[in-house]
Amino acid sequence: MPPTHHDFAWGIMHIRDLPHPDPGVPDVRTGGAFLLWLCGQQLGGQFKALAWGLVNVGGIAASPVPVGLAVQAVVDRDAGRLVLAGGLVLALGALIALGGMMLHRAAVTNWITAVARMQQLLARKTTELGSAMTRRVAAGEIVAVSTGDLEKIGWFVEALSRFAASAVAAAGVSVALVLYRPELGVLVAVGVPVMALAVLPLLPRATRRADAQREKAGQATELASDTVAGLRVLRGIGGEELFLGRYRSASQEVREAAVRSARMWSLISAVQVLLPGLLLIAVVWYGTRLALDGTIAVGDLVTVYGAVTFLLFPLRHFEEIAQAYSFARPSAKRTARVLAQSRPADDRAPGRAPTPTGDLHDPASGLTAPAGRLTAVVCGDPDSAGRLAERLGGHPPQHEEGGDDGPGPVSVVLGGTPLDDLPRDTARTAVLVQDKDPMLLSGTLGELLDVPASGRVDATAALAAAQCGDVLTALAQASADDSGDPMRTHITERGRSLSGGQRQRLALARSLVTDPEVLVLDEPTSAVDAHTEARIADGLRELRTGRTTVVLTSSPLLLDRAERVVLLQEGKAVAEATHRELLHTHPAYRAIVTRATDPEPAMSAGHRTEETA
Repeated sequence: MPPTHHDFAWGIMHIRDLPHPDPGVPDVRTGGAFLLWLCGQQLGGQFKALAWGLVNVGGIAASPVPVGLAVQAVVDRDAGRLVLAGGLVLALGALIALGGMMLHRAAVTNWITAVARMQQLLARKTTELGSAMTRRVAAGEIVAVSTGDLEKIGWFVEALSRFAASAVAAAGVSVALVLYRPELGVLVAVGVPVMALAVLPLLPRATRRADAQREKAGQATELASDTVAGLRVLRGIGGEELFLGRYRSASQEVREAAVRSARMWSLISAVQVLLPGLLLIAVVWYGTRLALDGTIAVGDLVTVYGAVTFLLFPLRHFEEIAQAYSFARPSAKRTARVLAQSRPADDRAPGRAPTPTGDLHDPASGLTAPAGRLTAVVCGDPDSAGRLAERLGGHPPQHEEGGDDGPGPVSVVLGGTPLDDLPRDTARTAVLVQDKDPMLLSGTLGELLDVPASGRVDATAALAAAQCGDVLTALAQASADDSGDPMRTHITERGRSLSGGQRQRLALARSLVTDPEVLVLDEPTSAVDAHTEARIADGLRELRTGRTTVVLTSSPLLLDRAERVVLLQEGKAVAEATHRELLHTHPAYRAIVTRATDPEPAMSAGHRTEETA
């Protein structure tokens, strides 16, 4: 039966209902506010788990009654009451089993649905921010949030219903004992709150130690993530041992912090064993005196003893919820910080609109890329090139997005229409930016090239233009099913099984398959040799005929194939002509392209570049 609107309104979900139709808009002001919002999204699930928890814990709490009844029946030699007591034990046993099974099912469902909601929120935020996400939040922190932090928050959500059921049952047993046997009930009613609150002075220190452990664990995770991402570079410079030593030191700090945290939690556990033990001794001692005096019956003493023994059970859940919250609070704070990242407020709404055509103009730099032509841009500063690529794609870098100093830069204009005025989906379809380090997701080559596209360029043509022939041969030889079909060969995460040049060419082929109205390429051939680069330049110009293409590069081979070249200095367009004209007329351009600083050698090098180009 499909879920109804009422089910979703109260947060009652089943595993089969995932993913959530809408994960909602989280309250990310603080970690506590985020936890409160998350629990509020599944009130129905929490109440369901609470109800089954009361069945389970209530059955356990009521078990001393038939036991006491049975003991008194034996003392009084009453067979009828003994049979009744046995029947009650069986009935309570069935209730305990049913309640425990359903409580576990409901609580785990709450855990899974809460984690799924947070995963959807993180995926949505990552999609919204794109590459800006890793510039604002460290990659290691994102990994820590999407793995360990979500599990810790899920643990708190799952433990909440068990704690609530235990708290209600403990209060109910205390009140029942006061009414049943005031002589002993008052002692229990006073002792239970003392036991529950005795660990409160220890919790702040335990929480601080747990926070320190998680902080060091996050730093170690970030270090490991960065090391793995730069493993090829580390091997090239012989830095593996250096970073291995750093990670070894970081892991030892995590171990020491974990031991210090465990000592504190062990102390809390010891206190919660000691105090109930002392209460139990006091109840048995006082109850035995009352039984010897004839004030209470032996069966009543057994019942009270069983009830006090039961109270040890809820106290374990008190410790669990305290520990779960101490772990979940900083995790929720980190998760809320990631989810709080946003782009500047704009008037763009989701959806699609007709894709504009025409010249691409960046008011910040003065760059204009004519429609349907291949324009190359030379920047003396690589960082300036990266910022320009981001702006052309409608994603200004973080420090350009406005703030205390005023609004951000004027939007890039495509065909007279500012990109900020277009629905985001349309803007992303119109302009595609391939950065210096494009990402290759794990999967087959066919899946890599299965991207939203215009249909004008097929995979074969794109691979040929990107000069991927040797890549296809290597993938065909590595085919897992011996089919020899490179399209079915699996590519590892981030393309680590490929060389830098192979990854770069496959990423270029993927961009060419997409065939956007405007394609922006940031140093697309920096990792390939000169002969391959020349063929790529020819293929790129041929395949992108009639489409607007902007290439940020200082390669003479690419510059010579461009229809026009623009020189940027200090973020501003200062010269515009063909590559050969700029080599003859602009010393700064000549120095950048030929990598020369002396004017005369630069000039002669320019002639040599012209001749070889």
